[in-house]
Amino acid sequence: QVQLVESGGGLVQAGGSLRLSCAASGRTFSSLIMAWFRQAPGKERVFVGTITWSGSSTAYADSVKGRFAISRDNAKNTVYLQMNSLKPEDTAVYYCAADYYYIGYEARYCYWGQGTRVTVSS
Repeated sequence: QVQLVESGGGLVQAGGSLRLSCAASGRTFSSLIMAWFRQAPGKERVFVGTITWSGSSTAYADSVKGRFAISRDNAKNTVYLQMNSLKPEDTAVYYCAADYYYIGYEARYCYWGQGTRVTVSS
């Protein structure tokens, strides 16, 4: 069983930056594909980005490409989401997700965190 705990959310002004963290339990973190999703109020959960087991490859939704960056530290069992040039439309609850297989942009990951709220004021 893998448990994921997100942190780092909060209130930030438009144009600002925020870094989210997701800490995973267990000894198999380096075997997990990690991803970030977000869910705005009244909307469905959507893909933000993903990172492969070693961190050598990442993929992002078009809406965040060039502004957000995912990284991971396998020694710390942690994945990060660096968010720059934030916009009010980035306001959402951000979720960390994990799976032992590559899922991509679909919300079919096996493991999910509880989410951390990000609010971007204009």
